[in-house]
Amino acid sequence: MTCVRIQCWALVVLTALWPVAQLASAAPPQSQFLDCHGVKIHYVVKGRGEPVILIHGLYSSAAINWQITGVFDELAKDHRVIALDLPGHGRSNKPEDEAAYGLTIINDIVDLLDHLQVKQAHVVGYSLGGMIAVKFLAMHPERVKSGLIGGMGWFRAGSPLQKFWERIPNRDKQPVPSAFLQKVAEFAVTADELKKIALPVEVLVGDRDPVKQLYVVAVRHGRPDWPVVEIPGAGHLNCIVMPQFRTEIAAWVRKQSKP
Repeated sequence: MTCVRIQCWALVVLTALWPVAQLASAAPPQSQFLDCHGVKIHYVVKGRGEPVILIHGLYSSAAINWQITGVFDELAKDHRVIALDLPGHGRSNKPEDEAAYGLTIINDIVDLLDHLQVKQAHVVGYSLGGMIAVKFLAMHPERVKSGLIGGMGWFRAGSPLQKFWERIPNRDKQPVPSAFLQKVAEFAVTADELKKIALPVEVLVGDRDPVKQLYVVAVRHGRPDWPVVEIPGAGHLNCIVMPQFRTEIAAWVRKQSKP
């Protein structure tokens, strides 16, 4: 419960800064919605160039993870940037049916790319969005140019961490529907799936982030060829507001976009 309270407090603080971030943006993107099998998914698009899709973390949103932090606008200087609210989050629908979550979200991302006529995109995810990004790379490598996994590593299938998510208690008062949490375990990736990812991938994590021990140690063993960049002084929650978080993401995407 303490972790959830801290996360919610962080969201309140960041949400309070959202009007300021909008004023700072010269051309705030227009909200759009895509109906994915009866679930409306909210997304924003801005810029021109190679496409980048941004996937936020648990209890967060496109606005909190990417717009307030400046990542969205920075990438939009030379890329076509797409940021969605996952179902159960932000301005997207929040169904109580488990069928709307888990691997269905992977299909939602494919539908969104198809809707926007994007054949391939750089995929960037943070925290739970990093879990989703790795699973997306494993399932749909043909739709990906490169991946950046922030605040996450290898969510290994069969690990105690997957067992934890499988057994997460069902509570009524959650920031997102409990049905979402019940399906998180589906994003776990096997060793074979991880090894078969033949795309450029970088891992970005705070040097004080507990995720380092929980997930990044595993990815260092499973994919030692994936570079890991640590942000000094950053934990899991405050990493996204560190200036280096924005600059590292932009540098990676621009490097992978060069002919």
